[in-house]
Amino acid sequence: MAEAALGIDVGTSGVRIAARGRDGALLAMSSAPITAPLADGARRLQDPQLWWQALCEAFAALDLKNIRVLALAVDGTSGSILAVDDKGEPQGLASMYDDMADAELLKRVAAFAPPETAALGSTSPLARALATDKSAPRILHQADWISGRFSGRFDVTDENNALKSGYDPVARQWPAWIYETGFGVSRFPTVVPAGERVGTILPEVASRLGLPEDVAIVAGTTDGCAAFLASGASKAGDGVTSLGTTLTLKLLSATPVFAPQFGIYSHRIGNQWLAGGASNSGGGVLASLFSRDDIVRLSALIDPAVPTGLDYYPLVRPGERFPSNDPQFAPRLSPRPKEDHVFLQGVLEGITAIEAQGYRKLAELGSSTLSSIRSVGGGAANDTWTIIRLKALGVPAKKAESGHAAMGTARLAWRGIGHDA
Repeated sequence: MAEAALGIDVGTSGVRIAARGRDGALLAMSSAPITAPLADGARRLQDPQLWWQALCEAFAALDLKNIRVLALAVDGTSGSILAVDDKGEPQGLASMYDDMADAELLKRVAAFAPPETAALGSTSPLARALATDKSAPRILHQADWISGRFSGRFDVTDENNALKSGYDPVARQWPAWIYETGFGVSRFPTVVPAGERVGTILPEVASRLGLPEDVAIVAGTTDGCAAFLASGASKAGDGVTSLGTTLTLKLLSATPVFAPQFGIYSHRIGNQWLAGGASNSGGGVLASLFSRDDIVRLSALIDPAVPTGLDYYPLVRPGERFPSNDPQFAPRLSPRPKEDHVFLQGVLEGITAIEAQGYRKLAELGSSTLSSIRSVGGGAANDTWTIIRLKALGVPAKKAESGHAAMGTARLAWRGIGHDA
């Protein structure tokens, strides 16, 4: 019988479960949808019971025949919080990662928060926690609550999920300045490293989900960190670029980088740091200019060895956040050549230049230097673009092991029982 650890990825629209073998192989996978968040004006709220319902549906679809599960871990959306009582019962709807915080509470947090904290910004989880009823003794993150349903522990979180709530990953503690905002830090869970064992599955949960009664419950992470871990990156200098709607860079570094003015902060992964930033450029620009079929057809006509010389900065609309931070930054997509494939090449070169500049920016701010690159997202399948990017980045490409965040979380689950699969 094969042995496996489970990674449970609780995303915006669904739950995905991956069974990862001791050798890192994907042994089984399933998923189930989550009903869309409720809208209440500017608020983004969701019933947490929908998360558990989707999880149970995903387990029902997961084929674990001839697979013995040894451990599991959960990742959730970064910044989603939930008020619960001492027994973990929700005291209302969850405030999701993109829920806007009250302006006055944001000012209160900003008055005491140091500039390098990830607790700042319009969706600050700390500011949203300040708005919760103080009679609710505990504020959990999404992954904390799901993990607690397995273990019965609703008093623990991981260093990655705690980051945007104000946790200091360098000092490894909830900082004293949080008290100054009026929030009782004791309402936040105890913080442990991602990948640390925190308990054993409850017998009734094991029975309901068809799992052994000795499954280890391991502290998980955020969805973004899980996606990075799924790629197989493990050494300082390993970078992962997500070529999705936006251009997102993540770099494993020996030293942390905190530059909130560029949307950059660092998660602790073991004894290393995951630094990164996100540009407003990316696949969304391509989709606004070309159809998917046109991109495939025109890419085949491009000679990547012959640069266009076009100096584009592709954006859908004005405004950039990384590697430059300028809300008025103007798109640059002219002059447009007569040949459509040359125009596409210029756009691809422009996005590539932003990517290269982004990794240089991280290094300038103190991160490890990029030494290899893995690519995920829809754009990673474009071979022509890959050639252009590798020439500009000047580092070798490595194949991403998986594009599923659940596989990265399963990797943490293995780590929690002493094996890094």
